[in-house]
Formats: sequence, structure tokens, C-alpha cells
Amino acid sequence: MKNLFKYAAEHWKALIAIIVILFIQAYCDLSLPAYTSDIVNVGIQQGGIEDQIPEAVSADEMEKLLLFVPAGDQDTVLDAYEEDDSTYDVKAYVLKDSVSDSDEKTEEISGILQGPMMLTSGFESGSDMTKQIEEQLKADMPAQTDTGDMSVFDLLKMLPEEQREAMLQGMDEQMNDLPDTILEQAAVAYVQSAYEELGMDMDSIQIHYLIVTGGKMVGLAFLGMAASILVGFLASRVGAATGRDLRGRVFHKVVGFSNNEFDHFSTASLITRSTNDIQQIQLLTVMLLRIVLYAPILAIGGIIQVFQTNVSMSWIIALAVILIALVILVLFVVAMPKFKILQNLVDKLNLVTREILTGLSVIRAFSTQKHEEERFDQANRDLTRTNLFVNRAMTFMMPVMMLVMNGISVLIMWNGAHGISEGQMQVGDMMAFIQYTMQIIMGFLMLCMLSIMLPRAAVAADRVEEVLSSQTVIHDPEHPASFDSRKKGVLTFSHVSFRYPGADENVLHDITFTAEPGKTTAIIGSTGSGKSTLVNLIPRFYDVTEGSITLDGVDIRRVSQHELRERLGFVPQKGVLFSGDIASNILFGNPHGSEAEMKEAAEIAQAAEFIEEKPEGYKSPIAQGGSNVSGGQKQRLSIARAIAKHPEVFIFDDSFSALDFKTDVTLRKALRTKTKDSTVLIVAQRISTILNADQIIVLDEGKIAGMGTHQELLESCEVYRQIAASQLSESELENQGKSRDSSKMITDGAGEKEVQCNG
Repeated sequence: MKNLFKYAAEHWKALIAIIVILFIQAYCDLSLPAYTSDIVNVGIQQGGIEDQIPEAVSADEMEKLLLFVPAGDQDTVLDAYEEDDSTYDVKAYVLKDSVSDSDEKTEEISGILQGPMMLTSGFESGSDMTKQIEEQLKADMPAQTDTGDMSVFDLLKMLPEEQREAMLQGMDEQMNDLPDTILEQAAVAYVQSAYEELGMDMDSIQIHYLIVTGGKMVGLAFLGMAASILVGFLASRVGAATGRDLRGRVFHKVVGFSNNEFDHFSTASLITRSTNDIQQIQLLTVMLLRIVLYAPILAIGGIIQVFQTNVSMSWIIALAVILIALVILVLFVVAMPKFKILQNLVDKLNLVTREILTGLSVIRAFSTQKHEEERFDQANRDLTRTNLFVNRAMTFMMPVMMLVMNGISVLIMWNGAHGISEGQMQVGDMMAFIQYTMQIIMGFLMLCMLSIMLPRAAVAADRVEEVLSSQTVIHDPEHPASFDSRKKGVLTFSHVSFRYPGADENVLHDITFTAEPGKTTAIIGSTGSGKSTLVNLIPRFYDVTEGSITLDGVDIRRVSQHELRERLGFVPQKGVLFSGDIASNILFGNPHGSEAEMKEAAEIAQAAEFIEEKPEGYKSPIAQGGSNVSGGQKQRLSIARAIAKHPEVFIFDDSFSALDFKTDVTLRKALRTKTKDSTVLIVAQRISTILNADQIIVLDEGKIAGMGTHQELLESCEVYRQIAASQLSESELENQGKSRDSSKMITDGAGEKEVQCNG
């Protein structure tokens, strides 16, 4: 998992911008339920009145209020208001700006007037509780007092100060037991009646509140939408950049792999890691930035808002979080191990598919289509079975989450209905609580939905990191040396031994020889004797285990791989061509070469004839892998590619095997002139290819069994004599034993005769 965040963190500037924008989006989303609550509670139920204390009140109403205010607080209330004789039809008291602008002072006045406003409103409306108080007051008045037409306010004015204070204290004790919501609603109802008495347009106040609050909601919705679009844009850019950078790094790393790393990572696996795995990472990076970062912000913000809305139902949120966490935990425990298996099965399917497609001609030749179909079906079924298991496990998540969500909604409504009935909360508060709860659950639900992709992408990130963190066995030195410019192509093996990584025995043992410019060094031996392994050490496809290889007097391990390979013209045993055209393949190692150089290389390699026969000539297309040319044509183009590079050292790894004898002889004659100043190493199976070599090295089980010219080896090396006897007739061996010159004539003649016979 850490690798996913590590790759995303590389674009930290965009990440910071995304986090800031996500907070803005979360603020917008979390503010909307509060405004919904305000519209229901204030805009609809309270008629647009949100003041807890009246901004303006008539003098008569102020006088009534003060009757229920303790003497010690009356001056505080009067100091908060100022008299106004001109604004309204009646004399009024208007709240001072200094008080309305101060939350602290407003709360102080509200605390003093809440009870009096409730009592005043109750006595004016004639509620059951106030009727009982009014009857009690009348009963306590002296018998000679006529209270028939007197209101409770008149009675309170007549009471002595001490008796009125005692009565108010008792009323306060009774109201302390009431929920704050009831007191607030009573205060709002009083403010509404006070405004009506002053002649204010209550419909206008309500419409104005609804328009302003609704406008704020619309503005927040548009801001949230803009933030969401911007986050999506930035997240997509970061995801695409992450995929691009990872593909580049993986490709750069793989290009620098030695054969040892390719032995560890199969080609099919590297292709999967470079495409499918990085695609998974790219897709999830976008989801990480859009959902994984946003979900906790939304959930935590929702929890904070819930506690501000109603603390008494917070246990419902805790229950929902616990249930969701359990669902996620079960899913991860069940599904996580399967995702690693899933990626390995994708590798296996890619491997089988690649083998079948590349070996289709062999499969058809041996009529093994049925077996290969079964092998593919088995790999396909294994992948399908694992995919089904994972998807079924994830499918289980959605109904469970919906059950939790709907169950929590029902629980909130059940508790909220009781709270509304008891006056502990309002309808809008319950609606806001439901919305906040849904936002919290949705935050976790988004994480759950993402958990389908998260484990697979985490495995993909680990697989990509495995490639990126792999240690390349062959690497350039920190301070590379340079070749001696006075020497050109002197290649020396000094007591070289080699063992494949992880092997118990050496493949090559104490190989020592020198190949010089202007001379041809041939390497021959039976199959498995180490010929190709030996020449693979020169370009540092592998590094020697013991001893050293020097070029122009410098150990090849002390120079950069690029500088070393710039001096080599390597023709592999299997000709490899690249998609493009013939010209691009010939000039592959010398992209700035001229057309004359290209045609010269093609003529030397005996490829000009078949190239010029094609309608498009050198611009003729080459399919992937050179599948639209024959084996011999592919080999000749590979040889032309090496010739066009003009290297100091030519390495031909059994590169003439697909050529007929006539083409072989003609090509080697032309090549001899071209390479007269270069060092030439030829790995060959045919004696006729190396008869004229200046130095022939005979390998047997990784050791040098003989070294010398063809004639010398016939006389001194039993292994070479056996190879020669298997390929040449007795008369040819006898004639070649007489002189080296006659050997050349017989070889060319034998080649031509054999061509004629085969023809």
C-alpha cells in the first residue's frame, strides 16, 4: 500500500492543491445540511425569524417583559436597547448596533429574556400553564381588590417587589427543567408577535430569508461542483503523469537489465507489469486523490457537525462506524490474499497466450492444437475462478452497506421522532442529522467500493516496485575509464571463467586468447560447449566470474556499457528485426548513416538483390520480429546492420547458419575486404565457414581443447578432427592436409558443388 502513496507523493505540489480543494469541497458539502435545517426550522416553521431576542419591540411589550425580569437584570436589558419614536407607528425600543454585533452581549441578553419572553407569550396567548398562574395570582390578591378586568400584567404591577421577585424565582426553577429547544421556540414565537405588533411585513421577512438562505445553498453547490471538477482534473493529470513516469522508469530499468535479470523476470511478466499493473496504479491514483483523501475529510467533518447538531444521538454514528469497519475488515481478510494470486494468474495467462501465438506454426505442424487449447482453457479457468471469488466477495459488500445505511436511517428517525415529541430537537435538526450521518456512511462506503480496486492495485504497485528496486548485476562504474585511442580492436581473454548466477559449476573454464585487428578468430565446438556464452561476455550481457576481458588494453568492466557497445558489431544467433522498414533496420546502429553506407552494407551482406526486387526497395516494411521475411533474409539484414555500424570488433554468433553455401562463400569474401582493419570473431557450426580463419578456438565442455589454424588443428586436436570428419569427406580431409591454399580451393569448390547438388 505504501508504494501507491509513494508514487502519488512524487507529485506533491499537485497533491497539496488537491487536498486544499478537497477541504473546500467538503466544506460546501457539509454546509448544505445545516442550511437545509435552517430552511425547515427558521424559514418555514419560524416564518423566517432567526433572532433569539427582538431587534425591535414596542414600549408596551418592553414594559411587560420587564415585569418578568429580575430587578438586577432590568438595567442590563434597558441598556441594550435605545428608544425610537420615529421608525414605527408606536414608541419602540431598538437593539443597539453594539449589542447586535457582539455575540457575547447577544447571548447575555438572550439568557435574561428567554424566560420572560416565554412567560409573556404564554400569558398573552392564554396557555393552560399561564392560566393557572393567573388564577393563583388573583386568589392571592386582597379580597377588596377588584381583579375582574385586570390582566396578569396589571396584577404583577400591583405586587410588592419582594413578592414579585419570589414568584419569578419559582418560575425560573420550573423553566430550568424545560428543554432548551422549547425555550428557543417560545422566544422566536414572541419575537414574531412583537414584530407583528410593530407592523412589520412578516411574509416579506420569510421570503427574504428563504431567498438569501437558498441563494447561499446554490452558491455552495456551485462552488462544490467547481471544486469537484477541479479535483477530478488535477487527479487525472497526476494519475496520467504517474503512469507515464512509471512506464518510463520501468522501461529504462528493463532496458538496463542484464541477461541475469531477464532470467528472473519472464518476458510475459515484464509486459504485464509494464502495462496492466501500471494501468491499475494509474487508475487507483486517480481514485486515491478523488475518494480516499476525500472520504476521511467528509467523514470526520460529518462527525464534528453531528456533535454540533445533536449529541444525544451520537451513539448511532459510533454504531454505524463499527458495523462498517467490521464489513471492511472481513472483506480485506477474505479478498486481499486472492489479489496477489490474481496478478500471478494474469501473468500465467499472458505467458501461455504469448507462447501459443509465437509458436503457432510449430503447434500446427505437430497437430497439438487440442493440447494448447486445453492449456489455455486451464489458465483462463483459473483466472476466471479467482476473479469470480473476488467479485462475489465484493458484491456481498453493497447489500450489507445498504442494510447498514437504511437501518441507521430508521434508527435516527425513531430516536428523532421521540426527540421532536419531547421538544428536544426540531424537524430540521433531525433532517440535518440524517444527512450528516449519510455523509459519514457514504465516506466509508466510498472506501469500501474502492477496496475492490485497492488490494489489486497495491499488489500491482509491489510488483512494479519489485522491478524498479531490483539490483542490476551488471552496471557502469562510478568513474568509468576510456579506451586507448592508439589501439583499435585488440580483444584479450585472460584466464576467463564463467558461472551462471545460482549455478554450482562453471560453464567456461580458464579461457585465454587474443583476437587482433585484421584477423579472424573462429570459435567452434559441439552443442553446449559454451560458444555463445563466450561471445555474450564481450558486450557484457554477463560478467565474467574469474579473470578479465580487455579491449584495447582496458578491462571492459571499467568502461561504460554504452562506450563498450559502441565499438562492437554484434550479430546474434537468432536474427532480430524491428518493425519499420528495411532502411531503418540496416541503419539501426548508425541512424545518421548515409544512403551509400546503407546500400554498401546490404551489398556486402548479400541482401541487395532481394531488397531491390521488392517494389518499395529499402522502404519495404518489416513486420514485428521480421515475420514477413525468410530466415536467410533476416540473417543477412542482421549482418548488414552490423556492417553499417563500422565497429572495431565484429561478433558473428553462428550468423551464417541460415545461408546456403554459395551465399555463405560470397558473403565471407565480401566481408573479408570490409573487415580487413577490424577484429572478427565468428561462432560457427560448419567447418566450411571458418576454414580460412587466422585463429580457430575449439571449445569442449567449456574448455579450450585446441587453438590454431585449420591445418594445425587437423593435426593436433582430436576434437576438431572429429568435427571435421563429421562434415567433410575423407578425400577432402586428405586434400586439406596438404596445404592451406589447396584447402581454400577445395572448400570453395566443395561449397559450390554442394549447392549444385542441392539445386
